[in-house]
Amino acid sequence: MLKILLSDVTEWGRIQWMFFLFMVSGTCSQCTVDQPPVVTAALGHDAIMPCQLSLSDNVKMVIPPVLYWAVLPQESDDDKLWPPSENYKERVDLLDKGLYSTNKSVLFRNVQWADSGRYQCKVSITTKAGRFRRLGNASLLVVHDTMTFNLSGHNNSLLCEVNVTHDPGFVLTVFHDGYKLQTGDSSASGDSYSYLPFVTLSEAVLLRSNGTYECQLHLNEDLITASIFHYHPPEPKDAGKNVSATDQPDKLVEYKEPWHLYTALLLVPTIFLLVLLTAMLICRD
Repeated sequence: MLKILLSDVTEWGRIQWMFFLFMVSGTCSQCTVDQPPVVTAALGHDAIMPCQLSLSDNVKMVIPPVLYWAVLPQESDDDKLWPPSENYKERVDLLDKGLYSTNKSVLFRNVQWADSGRYQCKVSITTKAGRFRRLGNASLLVVHDTMTFNLSGHNNSLLCEVNVTHDPGFVLTVFHDGYKLQTGDSSASGDSYSYLPFVTLSEAVLLRSNGTYECQLHLNEDLITASIFHYHPPEPKDAGKNVSATDQPDKLVEYKEPWHLYTALLLVPTIFLLVLLTAMLICRD
């Protein structure tokens, strides 16, 4: 009888334990941390590192969650983006400072080349069912510099350049008046200098006609930044100087009648006749 009773108690405890595990696992599955796989930032500018805590409606936190942002690979516990370790002091702040806020994103100020890398959001949650830690899938922070255009008068070509962190997904594409130009693969002149934190992508195209040239930087399928160059061919230096006469419109010259000459010619014989008539009259008298 005792064995049967003990067996029943043991079975009941096992059922309770399984029920507890089921409840805990169900609670855990209802708490997730979402991060984007890639975050891009311009060199020297601020970047937002998104992190969103998602809870089911039936999950209630009994105390404020605890947030950590780890730098991967994490070599020590002190290497954290949040709370900021020595390398990140006064450069990182919470976007939402509410105690029970589910927005765990941070603002990363003045991003530099050395900041490129992987960052993981970790949130410790305490509910009535217990305490759990949830991890995001980590975000890769990639950095790019300002895109520049260089116009070469020697071979009449346009060179588009930009510095980016080491990532094979970066691609430069050049368009002319909205049409993609056929160019080779973007060359990375910094590949031979592996100690540099960036590579220089460049793409050159011949300027065959005027119009708008646009250089776009893509990371995989996403447009990161673009720059536009308006090109107008220069005018020839001696334009208009060596123009043949046939190129000029004909001009009509209007000559006026010499009425003064006609009058003078008529007056001379008239005066001569008057003088002769006057002399004849004097002689008769």
